[in-house]
Parts: sequence; C-alpha cells; structure tokens
Amino acid sequence: MSVKHDSPTGPRTSSSSNAPDPSLRDRAGDAYDSARSAAVDAYDAARGKASLASAKAGDGIEEAPLIALAGGLAVGVLLAALLPRTDREDKLLGPIGERITGGAKNAVDAAKGAGREKLTELNLTRDAGSSALEKIIKGVSDAALGAVKRPG
Repeated sequence: MSVKHDSPTGPRTSSSSNAPDPSLRDRAGDAYDSARSAAVDAYDAARGKASLASAKAGDGIEEAPLIALAGGLAVGVLLAALLPRTDREDKLLGPIGERITGGAKNAVDAAKGAGREKLTELNLTRDAGSSALEKIIKGVSDAALGAVKRPG
C-alpha cells in the first residue's frame, strides 16, 4: 500500500519498503559536491595568499634584517608584558630568566664600553662634538656678518 505525502522537496510516495527517494539522494550528493568544491577553492585561495604573504615577509627581511629583528623583539616584549606570568613559569623558568637578564645586562654594558672606545678612537667624543658645533656656529655667524657688511 502506498501513501502520498507532501514535503518541502515535493510530493513523495512512501511505501512499506522505506527506500530513500532517489531525487533526494541526488540533491544531497550535489550539495555535498558543491560544498566540497567551495571548501577546496577557499583552501587553495588561503594557501596562495599565505604563500604570497610569506614571500613578501621574506623579501622585507632580506632588505632590512635589522628592522625585522627589532620588530620581532618589540612584538615579543609587548606580548611578554601583556601576558601574565604563571606560578609554573616562575618555578620552571625563574632561574633561567635571572641568568638571561644578568647576561643581557652584561652584554649591554660590554657593548656600551666597546662603543665608547670606538667613538673615542674615531675622535667622536662629547668634547670633539662641542668643538665641531662651535666651529659651525662661528662659520655661520661670520658668513652672516660678512653678508651684512658688504655694500649692496
């Protein structure tokens, strides 16, 4: 015995065999194929954009590695400042952090000392800078006075 039912997908005849409607199966398969195709396209597009971004970042790093390094350090410092430390981090990394901080301070002090020595070697001291600035000011003022004293 067959009974007709109206459903959103159209009239359907049900029978005692409970066999799925072939048109419903086709539509479900089409929907699956369409969704799969859209997902693959989206994945390919995202992968292409990520590859392009990676290439641009690589080019930027090659052109200005120190700026990239400074930017990376700044981001790291910012994240470290924003994220709270946990007790577990303090227990596990506390001694290491103290050693790193001490080592960094020693490295900064050594760099300052080496920088001062190099500047002194090149005669780029504070006194030499003041002397050069005085010479520039004197030269500018002499040129201005000479321009004023000339008959026009």
